[in-house]
Amino acid sequence: MTDTPSPPIILLTGRAAPLPGSGAQSGIAKSPVDRPLALGPEGVEGDEQADRRVHGGVEKAVHHYPFDHYATWRDELGDLPPLDAPGGFGENISAAGLTEATVAVGDVFRLGGALLQVSQGRQPCWKLNRRFDLPDMARRVQESGRTGWYYRVLQPGTVAPGDRLERIDRLAPDWTLRRLWHALYVDRLNLAELEGIAALDVLAEGWRKYAVRRLESRRVEDWSKRLDGTS
Repeated sequence: MTDTPSPPIILLTGRAAPLPGSGAQSGIAKSPVDRPLALGPEGVEGDEQADRRVHGGVEKAVHHYPFDHYATWRDELGDLPPLDAPGGFGENISAAGLTEATVAVGDVFRLGGALLQVSQGRQPCWKLNRRFDLPDMARRVQESGRTGWYYRVLQPGTVAPGDRLERIDRLAPDWTLRRLWHALYVDRLNLAELEGIAALDVLAEGWRKYAVRRLESRRVEDWSKRLDGTS
């Protein structure tokens, strides 16, 4: 299957730098680029992640945040500086027309000379609180379901601003990112959904482990350190 390509993307990168109001380094500040860049298994040329324990890697090589969400955030929060232009959420790809409701884990996209596959949703962390100067921004993102998502790189290649994402395959079309979000953050101990997630081999292993642990323990993990931490 092949979908109609998305509108042209904005491609963004950023170097690790001190995070305002914190002693931590972060690569969350991304800026648009104006030239083609190499895209490899661990991300876009020139992009950095400060804490490689939780950011980056092959399952989180490229972060996509729907530009469609910016207007909704402005309606809810007002004209905050990170909402002035794409890059506010630390994304590498900004594009309209694709959201968590229409994109499923395992979806394969062609972008320029590369092939990308949706690997997992984004789990917001406390660095968004600092970026937006709102103490609960990470929680707002998680609770809204407007999280964005990550791609793994199936085929490295050159990508450029203005390229279009063309969906060429769907391996688990029923498992939209919205459905995954609902199972993990809303209906959190729905055992049938958790069993489905645990068996979803196109989903990043870390997310499958959440489902396995909940099935075994019948408990939901504590997110407070990820969402509220300050170090």
